[in-house]
Amino acid sequence: MPSTHRHPVFARVYPRIGHAAERRGGAEHRRALLEGLSGRVIEVGAGHGLNFPYYAQGVTQVVAVEPEPYLCGLARRAAVNAPVPIVIRDGIAEALPAAGDEFDAAVASLVLCSVDDQQAALAEINRVVRPGGELRFYEHVISERPGMARMQRWADATIYPHLAGGCHAARDTGAAISNAGFQIEREERIAFKPSALVPAIPHILGAARAA
Repeated sequence: MPSTHRHPVFARVYPRIGHAAERRGGAEHRRALLEGLSGRVIEVGAGHGLNFPYYAQGVTQVVAVEPEPYLCGLARRAAVNAPVPIVIRDGIAEALPAAGDEFDAAVASLVLCSVDDQQAALAEINRVVRPGGELRFYEHVISERPGMARMQRWADATIYPHLAGGCHAARDTGAAISNAGFQIEREERIAFKPSALVPAIPHILGAARAA
């Protein structure tokens, strides 16, 4: 795996950050993200498996793709106790290890901010999801408030991606999903404060349909 997908320091800090965000409301967001899914699902950028407990029984299998080696190992452990069968695969969003039209749905949560090429990643998701299948997304995005948006762009242009595992806070991911050929069926904007140490961060939570 290329070194750009290895973040040994961040990978060891991120699980602690993620679990803290769950207690502040992230768990409810993940439940809403995955509610009603069924069939075979590919989860892109599964991290250490925070979504795994929330998959419903209608899901027959989850193929969880994660490039970061340490997080991939944690995901394998989390998969053991998941309520549905989960297979962990090493891979990147821009070259998913899956055949075309293989899945009924895809899940992207807090990952489209950190991929090297967002449009390539979305094109790959569109490729592996059958026509009419779903993309469920939960992503932080650029703010609609000019001052906050300027701060996000400044952070992206300086040190933030290096500290946060390649994350870019100022991406307009909702527009990117539409531009990739998905039809957005619902999208909710959420101002979520994942930690007491950071300001409320704009997120989008919703579902889109593959062409």
